[in-house]
Amino acid sequence: MEIVRFLLDLSGIGSERLFMRWVSASEGARFAAYVKEFSDTVEKLGPFMPGDFEIPLAALESTLHAPRLRWLTGMEIKITEQGNVYQEKMDASDYRAILESAAREEYEKALVLESLRREHSSVREIAIETGMPVYTVSCRLNELERARLVELEGYRGTTPEFRGA
Repeated sequence: MEIVRFLLDLSGIGSERLFMRWVSASEGARFAAYVKEFSDTVEKLGPFMPGDFEIPLAALESTLHAPRLRWLTGMEIKITEQGNVYQEKMDASDYRAILESAAREEYEKALVLESLRREHSSVREIAIETGMPVYTVSCRLNELERARLVELEGYRGTTPEFRGA
């Protein structure tokens, strides 16, 4: 759940739009209080316009399906509580830093791929579309090229253009 909150903040949507509470069927008053609390929060935030977040939403969905991120989240208890074959455990804050770094990289790669689906093909165009720095876009394109998800399409003058593979 925390990684979803992290990604919602990273995307600009905001983690406060995600609300989850465990309530028993016999706790009607408690459920009503939670609904009121969430309704008040959403009212303060204002309406959510999905069209304004088309690329980030698509990138979020891709990120949450990324094998690397799924593996890391599935291994949290093993890594932080049970330990490896040598009985070594990782500190929870160190694990969280690794998970957030991986989530950020996967989200950035997903943003690049979504931008390419909309025909923004140069590093600078992708950077403008996604709001990422040119250097970050260049690094993520390089990673995507090595994974054969993106390829060099050609040149517009001296500017390289890319497309999804």
